Amino acid sequence: MKIREVTENKKQYISLLLLADEQEDMIDRYLDKGIMYVLDDKGIKGECVVTDEGDGVLEIKNIAVLPECHGKGYGRILIEYIAERYRSQFSVLQAGTGDSPLTIPFYEKCGFVRHHTVENFFTDNYDHPIIEAGIQLIDMVYLRRTL
Repeated sequence: MKIREVTENKKQYISLLLLADEQEDMIDRYLDKGIMYVLDDKGIKGECVVTDEGDGVLEIKNIAVLPECHGKGYGRILIEYIAERYRSQFSVLQAGTGDSPLTIPFYEKCGFVRHHTVENFFTDNYDHPIIEAGIQLIDMVYLRRTL
């Protein structure tokens, strides 16, 4: 298994990126300024994009693992890799997500705690309803983990 940084042609992984953020113009807002990593385990299994948000905060903007690879630890491996790689440069690792029973527990298992909420983020920024696990996502929930 290997994790490597992608510096060119990040959109070659658009199918993975769209698993975590289903509107391409929203991905375009952070992809160029973000640092992208892919996890290769006999083929690309997942990706993660992080951005420097200032004040010692590194944000996970997009993290996705192929659906057939869920539950194998790839998402957690990516998060731990990011945490270790950036521990000396940042004090906080942050992730924003919808209030979903699929994503919130994942982040909490990875050591994140709820920090704040941005009301109506999904309804104000997406051109269609975002539905996850049968629930329409409305507010963005930010979780943080100390590095």
